[in-house]
Amino acid sequence: MSQKKNKAKKESFFNLHFTSTISISLVLYMVGVIIALYQSTSYYAKESKENISMSVILQDSIQQKEKERLTKYLTAVPYIHKIEYISKDSALTEHINALGDDPSQLIGYNPLNASIEVYLKAEYANVDSIKKVIIPKISHFDGIEEIVYQEDMLEMLSKNIKRLSILFSFIALVLLFISIVLINNTIRISIYSKRFIINTMQLVGARNGFIRKPFVKRSFINSLIASIISILLLSGTVYFIQNQLSSNINIIQFEIWIPVVVAIFIISFIINYIATVAAVNRYLRMSTNDLYFI
Repeated sequence: MSQKKNKAKKESFFNLHFTSTISISLVLYMVGVIIALYQSTSYYAKESKENISMSVILQDSIQQKEKERLTKYLTAVPYIHKIEYISKDSALTEHINALGDDPSQLIGYNPLNASIEVYLKAEYANVDSIKKVIIPKISHFDGIEEIVYQEDMLEMLSKNIKRLSILFSFIALVLLFISIVLINNTIRISIYSKRFIINTMQLVGARNGFIRKPFVKRSFINSLIASIISILLLSGTVYFIQNQLSSNINIIQFEIWIPVVVAIFIISFIINYIATVAAVNRYLRMSTNDLYFI
Protein backbone atom coordinates (compact mmCIF):
# COMPACT_ATOMS: atom_id res chain seq x y z
CA MET A 1 0.00 0.00 0.00
CA SER A 2 2.79 2.40 0.95
CA GLN A 3 4.61 1.57 -2.30
CA LYS A 4 1.54 2.58 -4.30
CA LYS A 5 1.32 5.87 -2.41
CA ASN A 6 4.99 6.59 -3.02
CA LYS A 7 4.57 5.75 -6.68
CA ALA A 8 1.55 8.03 -6.93
CA LYS A 9 3.48 10.85 -5.26
CA LYS A 10 6.40 10.42 -7.67
CA GLU A 11 4.06 10.42 -10.67
CA SER A 12 2.29 13.51 -9.35
CA PHE A 13 5.66 15.20 -8.76
CA PHE A 14 6.81 14.29 -12.26
CA ASN A 15 3.56 15.41 -13.90
CA LEU A 16 3.65 18.72 -12.02
CA HIS A 17 7.19 19.55 -13.12
CA PHE A 18 6.56 18.27 -16.64
CA THR A 19 3.47 20.46 -16.98
CA SER A 20 5.19 23.52 -15.56
CA THR A 21 8.23 23.02 -17.80
CA ILE A 22 6.08 22.69 -20.92
CA SER A 23 4.03 25.75 -19.92
CA ILE A 24 7.18 27.81 -19.40
CA SER A 25 8.67 26.61 -22.71
CA LEU A 26 5.54 27.67 -24.64
CA VAL A 27 5.64 31.10 -23.03
CA LEU A 28 9.35 31.41 -23.89
CA TYR A 29 8.56 30.30 -27.45
CA MET A 30 6.12 33.19 -27.90
CA VAL A 31 8.63 35.64 -26.42
CA GLY A 32 11.30 34.19 -28.75
CA VAL A 33 9.04 34.71 -31.79
CA ILE A 34 8.60 38.40 -31.00
CA ILE A 35 12.33 38.89 -30.30
CA ALA A 36 13.10 37.09 -33.57
CA LEU A 37 10.70 39.34 -35.49
CA TYR A 38 12.29 42.41 -33.92
CA GLN A 39 15.80 41.15 -34.71
CA SER A 40 14.80 40.25 -38.28
CA THR A 41 13.30 43.70 -38.82
CA SER A 42 16.47 45.38 -37.52
CA TYR A 43 18.73 43.11 -39.58
CA TYR A 44 16.91 43.55 -42.90
CA ALA A 45 16.37 47.25 -42.25
CA LYS A 46 20.13 47.60 -41.83
CA GLU A 47 20.73 45.64 -45.04
CA SER A 48 18.19 47.74 -46.93
CA LYS A 49 19.77 50.99 -45.76
CA GLU A 50 23.26 49.82 -46.66
CA ASN A 51 22.08 48.83 -50.16
CA ILE A 52 20.83 52.33 -50.97
CA SER A 53 23.63 54.21 -52.69
CA MET A 54 24.53 57.87 -52.88
CA SER A 55 26.03 58.89 -56.26
CA VAL A 56 28.98 61.27 -56.29
CA ILE A 57 28.96 62.47 -59.92
CA LEU A 58 32.45 63.40 -61.13
CA GLN A 59 33.30 66.11 -63.65
CA ASP A 60 34.96 65.00 -66.88
CA SER A 61 37.78 67.42 -66.12
CA ILE A 62 38.64 65.91 -62.73
CA GLN A 63 42.32 65.14 -62.36
CA GLN A 64 43.50 61.63 -61.53
CA LYS A 65 45.28 62.90 -58.43
CA GLU A 66 42.08 64.50 -57.11
CA LYS A 67 40.08 61.37 -57.93
CA GLU A 68 42.53 59.22 -55.95
CA ARG A 69 42.41 61.66 -53.02
CA LEU A 70 38.59 61.52 -52.99
CA THR A 71 38.58 57.72 -53.22
CA LYS A 72 41.10 57.42 -50.41
CA TYR A 73 38.99 59.71 -48.22
CA LEU A 74 35.77 57.78 -48.91
CA THR A 75 37.36 54.44 -48.02
CA ALA A 76 38.80 55.80 -44.75
CA VAL A 77 35.83 57.61 -43.18
CA PRO A 78 33.80 55.65 -40.57
CA TYR A 79 30.34 56.41 -41.96
CA ILE A 80 30.83 54.67 -45.33
CA HIS A 81 30.21 50.94 -45.71
CA LYS A 82 31.71 50.54 -49.19
CA ILE A 83 32.23 52.44 -52.46
CA GLU A 84 32.07 51.44 -56.12
CA TYR A 85 33.62 53.39 -58.99
CA ILE A 86 31.45 53.62 -62.14
CA SER A 87 33.38 54.70 -65.24
CA LYS A 88 31.81 56.63 -68.13
CA ASP A 89 31.66 53.46 -70.25
CA SER A 90 30.08 51.45 -67.43
CA ALA A 91 27.53 54.22 -66.84
CA LEU A 92 26.63 54.17 -70.56
CA THR A 93 26.26 50.38 -70.56
CA GLU A 94 23.97 50.52 -67.49
CA HIS A 95 21.91 53.27 -69.15
CA ILE A 96 21.47 51.19 -72.33
CA ASN A 97 20.49 48.08 -70.32
CA ALA A 98 17.99 50.06 -68.23
CA LEU A 99 16.34 52.26 -70.88
CA GLY A 100 17.21 50.49 -74.12
CA ASP A 101 18.53 53.57 -75.98
CA ASP A 102 22.12 54.66 -76.66
CA PRO A 103 22.53 58.46 -76.33
CA SER A 104 26.07 58.31 -77.74
CA GLN A 105 24.68 57.29 -81.14
CA LEU A 106 22.40 60.33 -81.23
CA ILE A 107 24.87 63.02 -80.16
CA GLY A 108 28.14 61.38 -81.16
CA TYR A 109 29.72 61.12 -77.73
CA ASN A 110 29.09 59.67 -74.28
CA PRO A 111 27.25 62.38 -72.27
CA LEU A 112 27.27 60.45 -69.01
CA ASN A 113 29.72 61.20 -66.21
CA ALA A 114 31.81 58.81 -64.19
CA SER A 115 30.65 58.47 -60.60
CA ILE A 116 31.47 56.91 -57.27
CA GLU A 117 28.59 54.98 -55.73
CA VAL A 118 28.76 55.45 -51.96
CA TYR A 119 27.01 52.93 -49.67
CA LEU A 120 26.60 54.34 -46.18
CA LYS A 121 26.57 52.42 -42.92
CA ALA A 122 23.03 51.90 -41.64
CA GLU A 123 23.30 54.34 -38.72
CA TYR A 124 24.29 57.14 -41.12
CA ALA A 125 21.85 56.26 -43.92
CA ASN A 126 19.29 58.92 -43.10
CA VAL A 127 18.44 62.29 -44.60
CA ASP A 128 19.69 64.38 -41.66
CA SER A 129 23.15 62.75 -41.58
CA ILE A 130 23.51 63.01 -45.36
CA LYS A 131 22.48 66.67 -45.54
CA LYS A 132 24.24 67.96 -42.41
CA VAL A 133 27.36 65.79 -42.19
CA ILE A 134 28.23 63.73 -45.25
CA ILE A 135 27.48 66.03 -48.21
CA PRO A 136 29.27 69.08 -46.65
CA LYS A 137 32.39 66.97 -46.03
CA ILE A 138 32.47 65.48 -49.53
CA SER A 139 31.51 68.69 -51.40
CA HIS A 140 34.77 70.48 -50.63
CA PHE A 141 36.70 68.15 -52.95
CA ASP A 142 37.45 69.51 -56.43
CA GLY A 143 36.04 67.83 -59.53
CA ILE A 144 32.60 66.91 -58.14
CA GLU A 145 29.67 67.72 -60.43
CA GLU A 146 26.88 66.92 -57.95
CA ILE A 147 25.86 64.48 -55.22
CA VAL A 148 22.60 62.59 -55.75
CA TYR A 149 20.74 60.35 -53.31
CA GLN A 150 17.23 58.87 -52.95
CA GLU A 151 15.78 61.18 -50.31
CA ASP A 152 12.16 59.98 -50.58
CA MET A 153 13.14 56.31 -50.28
CA LEU A 154 15.34 56.95 -47.25
CA GLU A 155 12.62 58.94 -45.49
CA MET A 156 10.00 56.27 -46.20
CA LEU A 157 12.33 53.48 -45.05
CA SER A 158 13.23 55.32 -41.83
CA LYS A 159 9.56 55.96 -41.00
CA ASN A 160 8.56 52.33 -41.62
CA ILE A 161 11.46 51.02 -39.53
CA LYS A 162 10.56 53.37 -36.68
CA ARG A 163 6.91 52.26 -36.76
CA LEU A 164 7.81 48.57 -36.80
CA SER A 165 10.33 49.02 -33.98
CA ILE A 166 7.72 50.75 -31.79
CA LEU A 167 5.13 48.06 -32.61
CA PHE A 168 7.45 45.12 -31.86
CA SER A 169 8.79 46.82 -28.72
CA PHE A 170 5.25 47.28 -27.41
CA ILE A 171 4.29 43.66 -28.21
CA ALA A 172 7.53 42.40 -26.66
CA LEU A 173 6.87 44.32 -23.43
CA VAL A 174 3.29 43.02 -23.24
CA LEU A 175 4.43 39.44 -23.87
CA LEU A 176 7.25 39.81 -21.36
CA PHE A 177 4.75 40.97 -18.73
CA ILE A 178 2.43 38.06 -19.57
CA SER A 179 5.33 35.61 -19.44
CA ILE A 180 6.41 36.91 -16.03
CA VAL A 181 2.87 36.48 -14.68
CA LEU A 182 2.38 33.01 -16.19
CA ILE A 183 5.79 31.67 -15.19
CA ASN A 184 5.41 33.13 -11.70
CA ASN A 185 1.99 31.49 -11.27
CA THR A 186 3.25 28.17 -12.64
CA ILE A 187 6.19 28.11 -10.22
CA ARG A 188 4.03 29.19 -7.27
CA ILE A 189 1.62 26.32 -7.98
CA SER A 190 4.49 23.82 -8.18
CA ILE A 191 5.96 25.04 -4.87
CA TYR A 192 2.53 25.26 -3.20
CA SER A 193 2.38 21.46 -2.94
CA LYS A 194 5.65 21.50 -0.95
CA ARG A 195 4.73 24.22 1.51
CA PHE A 196 4.53 21.77 4.43
CA ILE A 197 7.93 20.30 3.53
CA ILE A 198 9.34 23.84 3.65
CA ASN A 199 7.68 24.39 7.03
CA THR A 200 8.97 21.07 8.41
CA MET A 201 12.53 21.89 7.33
CA GLN A 202 12.17 25.25 9.01
CA LEU A 203 10.91 23.66 12.25
CA VAL A 204 13.91 21.32 12.48
CA GLY A 205 16.27 24.28 12.26
CA ALA A 206 17.24 24.41 8.59
CA ARG A 207 18.41 27.82 7.43
CA ASN A 208 16.47 29.71 4.77
CA GLY A 209 19.31 29.48 2.28
CA PHE A 210 19.53 25.72 2.75
CA ILE A 211 15.75 25.38 2.22
CA ARG A 212 15.81 27.53 -0.92
CA LYS A 213 18.78 25.70 -2.48
CA PRO A 214 16.99 22.57 -3.86
CA PHE A 215 14.13 24.71 -5.21
CA VAL A 216 16.56 27.07 -6.96
CA LYS A 217 18.45 24.07 -8.35
CA ARG A 218 15.22 22.53 -9.65
CA SER A 219 14.24 25.92 -11.08
CA PHE A 220 17.58 26.13 -12.90
CA ILE A 221 17.09 22.66 -14.42
CA ASN A 222 13.49 23.44 -15.42
CA SER A 223 14.46 26.76 -16.99
CA LEU A 224 17.27 25.06 -18.92
CA ILE A 225 14.94 22.35 -20.23
CA ALA A 226 12.20 24.90 -21.02
CA SER A 227 14.69 27.11 -22.90
CA ILE A 228 15.94 24.18 -24.98
CA ILE A 229 12.37 23.09 -25.81
CA SER A 230 11.38 26.64 -26.82
CA ILE A 231 14.50 26.99 -29.00
CA LEU A 232 13.77 23.66 -30.69
CA LEU A 233 10.19 24.79 -31.38
CA LEU A 234 11.47 28.09 -32.70
CA SER A 235 14.05 26.31 -34.89
CA GLY A 236 11.32 24.08 -36.33
CA THR A 237 9.20 27.15 -37.09
CA VAL A 238 12.10 28.91 -38.79
CA TYR A 239 12.97 25.80 -40.82
CA PHE A 240 9.35 25.47 -41.96
CA ILE A 241 9.11 29.16 -42.96
CA GLN A 242 12.44 28.99 -44.79
CA ASN A 243 11.17 26.03 -46.86
CA GLN A 244 8.07 28.04 -47.82
CA LEU A 245 10.06 31.08 -48.93
CA SER A 246 12.01 31.63 -52.11
CA SER A 247 15.55 30.28 -52.13
CA ASN A 248 16.76 33.88 -52.64
CA ILE A 249 15.48 34.82 -49.17
CA ASN A 250 17.53 33.45 -46.30
CA ILE A 251 16.10 34.10 -42.84
CA ILE A 252 18.62 31.84 -41.10
CA GLN A 253 21.20 34.45 -40.12
CA PHE A 254 23.53 34.20 -37.11
CA GLU A 255 23.17 37.95 -36.50
CA ILE A 256 19.45 37.38 -35.92
CA TRP A 257 19.29 34.09 -34.05
CA ILE A 258 22.26 34.22 -31.66
CA PRO A 259 20.75 37.21 -29.75
CA VAL A 260 17.37 35.43 -29.75
CA VAL A 261 18.82 32.25 -28.22
CA VAL A 262 20.80 34.22 -25.63
CA ALA A 263 17.72 36.31 -24.76
CA ILE A 264 15.57 33.19 -24.24
CA PHE A 265 18.10 31.65 -21.83
CA ILE A 266 18.58 34.89 -19.89
CA ILE A 267 14.84 35.64 -19.62
CA SER A 268 14.11 32.05 -18.58
CA PHE A 269 16.79 31.92 -15.87
CA ILE A 270 16.04 35.36 -14.43
CA ILE A 271 12.24 34.98 -14.29
CA ASN A 272 12.43 31.41 -12.94
CA TYR A 273 14.97 32.36 -10.28
CA ILE A 274 13.08 35.43 -9.06
CA ALA A 275 9.72 33.59 -9.08
CA THR A 276 11.16 30.59 -7.23
CA VAL A 277 12.86 32.64 -4.53
CA ALA A 278 9.74 34.81 -4.08
CA ALA A 279 7.46 31.75 -3.80
CA VAL A 280 9.71 29.95 -1.30
CA ASN A 281 10.17 33.12 0.78
CA ARG A 282 6.40 33.49 0.96
CA TYR A 283 6.04 30.12 2.68
CA LEU A 284 9.11 30.71 4.84
CA ARG A 285 7.39 33.76 6.34
CA MET A 286 4.16 31.86 7.10
CA SER A 287 3.34 30.11 10.33
CA THR A 288 2.23 26.46 10.35
CA ASN A 289 -1.41 27.41 10.98
CA ASP A 290 -1.48 29.85 8.07
CA LEU A 291 -0.39 27.12 5.64
CA TYR A 292 -3.76 25.35 6.11
CA PHE A 293 -5.78 28.40 4.97
CA ILE A 294 -4.12 29.22 1.62
